[in-house]
Order: sequence, then C-alpha cells, then structure tokens
Amino acid sequence: MDKIKTIRELLRTLGMPKKQQSDICVLTVLGMANLKKFSKWSMATNEWLRIHDIIAFVNKNYGVNYAENSRETFRKQALHHFRTAAMVEDNAKATNSPNYRWRLTAEFVAVLRNINISNAPLYAFKKAHAELIEIYASKKKMGKMPVQINGQDFTFSTGKHNQLQKSIIEEFAPRFAPNAECLYVGDTIQKDLVKCEQRLKKLGFKINVHDKLPDVVLYCADKDWVYFIEAVTSVGPMDAKRIQEISSMTGRVASGKIFVTAFPDFKTYKKFSEQLAWDTEVWIAEMPDHMIHMNGDKFLGPRK
Repeated sequence: MDKIKTIRELLRTLGMPKKQQSDICVLTVLGMANLKKFSKWSMATNEWLRIHDIIAFVNKNYGVNYAENSRETFRKQALHHFRTAAMVEDNAKATNSPNYRWRLTAEFVAVLRNINISNAPLYAFKKAHAELIEIYASKKKMGKMPVQINGQDFTFSTGKHNQLQKSIIEEFAPRFAPNAECLYVGDTIQKDLVKCEQRLKKLGFKINVHDKLPDVVLYCADKDWVYFIEAVTSVGPMDAKRIQEISSMTGRVASGKIFVTAFPDFKTYKKFSEQLAWDTEVWIAEMPDHMIHMNGDKFLGPRK
C-alpha cells in the first residue's frame, strides 16, 4: 500500500471526518513528516514548518501543483482540524507573523514512525484523544436549540433565523395565538421539521412541490384562524407579492388568514418597513408584548 493510501487509512482509523481524509489532508501529513514516496516510515520528522514549506515539499515529491495562494486551503481544511485532533501544534506566534510555524506532535509522529512495526503508539494516541468526528458531532449537538412544538421536544440548528423561529413559537404564539397548533415550521438544515400534512389538507391546503410555505404556520381552532408568519433576518417580509403567492397557494382554505412578519429587532424592522403590505401584522422579538398593525382601524384579525 503506497503512502497516500496508508495515510488516508490512518486518518480514517483515527476518526477524522470525511473531508479531513482528502488528498490535501493526506499530503499535509506527509509534507509535515518529510516523508517522500520511498522514505522509510521510521524517518518521519516533526520539524517546525511554514505552510509554504509543506506546499513546496508535496509539489516536488508527489507530482502535484498547489499554488502559493492555496495556503489558506491547507490551513482551513487540514491544519486547523489536525490541531483540534492533537495531531499538530503551532508555535503560538501571531497568525500574521512571518515566524508562524506548525509541526506534528511528538505522539503523532511516533504513530507514523511505527506504521508496519507496532500498533502500540496508535492505540495510545486513540486512547488519549477523542476522535475528531465525535468532537464535531458533540459540538453540533450542544449547539442545537431546544424547542417544544405541539407538546413534543425538538431542536433547531443554530443561527439567527432559527433563533427567531424559536422566539415565534415560544414568545409570539402564547401571547397572540394562544392554544395554537403549529402546522408547519422548517429548520435551516431539516427543511420540514414539523409538517402536519393531514391537518393542512383538512383545512384546504393544496401545496405543490414548488410552493414555499411561510417559515411558521399556526392554527387556532377556537377562532378558526391560520397565522402565516415569515421570520425575517435578512430577506422575505410579507410584501404584496408574498401575500399574493400565499393567497394563491391557499385559495381553498376557508379559515381566517393572518399574515405576520417577525423581526428579531427594531433595527431590522426599519430596513423592511417600506416593503410591508397593508393589512398585515408585525412582531418584533425584542419587544415581545407588542405588535405593529399595518392598518390603523383594526386590531389583530383575519385579512379581508
């Protein structure tokens, strides 16, 4: 097995994510270890190197042609992740310093030197350090935002948009749509986090594959009102065009229809205020007890 295949298999064995088993990551390990195609594994070194040195080495010894401006790719795709996995370390200089250097850790270079000789250093390394794929999965899980929807526990992935959707469900709904059922809410990663298809069909929704529901759809059975809510952090308020799209999509829905644009703060609202359609509602998460009604003579209620 050649060195590239061997290192790729080693990275897989160490629990590196798929992206960190790529050619550029494999060659980074070989370059940092100063291992040429026919070098003995026992000759692996861990000298302090610049990314420039790594690129020059792999270009010369492995028939590749990485440009000097690919240094950031080496840094972000390989070295940063390898550092998290305890495979490499830096010399703690300022990142823009000409003296900034990287090297393999002593325990990882021991793994390389003992390939085909002894698995003991590899077992010791795996015992001492969590697999990177587990570290990232744990961080991703910790970053999830818990939210209770229709009495069930869900999680939103992190981000401003999902934080606003969480606020709509936890802050807007109890105040302005009490006892409402959430018929639909998406997630930036899982598009249809909640989608009550049977209830939607019963109300008269006929949604084609190309139709895009608003970010959150609530239904109050006691009033027979449907709330169409767009969560706006950067795009997509309830303007005249969006109202027409939703109205066309829900032409067979006989329930009262309320159109709401939710913003995280007043600053964001001001950016979109001139685009908002009349006879719609505005809710701002930083002022959860209040609403702005885009019609002076009526309070919250269905659009005629």
